[in-house]
Amino acid sequence: MHDGHSHGGHGQPAAGRDEAVALLTYMLSHNRHHADELHDAAHALPESDAAAREALHEALALLNQSNDRLEAALGLLREE
Repeated sequence: MHDGHSHGGHGQPAAGRDEAVALLTYMLSHNRHHADELHDAAHALPESDAAAREALHEALALLNQSNDRLEAALGLLREE
């Protein structure tokens, strides 16, 4: 139990696994869509906003790393 909710664990019921797969699948699609929007927004900024563009690109790199970890977790759930 953490922050008032359980995270399950080994031997997790199939319904919990199915819910996690559904959530991760949704989150990956959702996050990737927003990443595309942020990428486009960064490139739409004028040259005078180069620092903001760079900050957005750094944030996108972190978002992509997070998505990679979500995808890895999803893959592990689908394997088992």
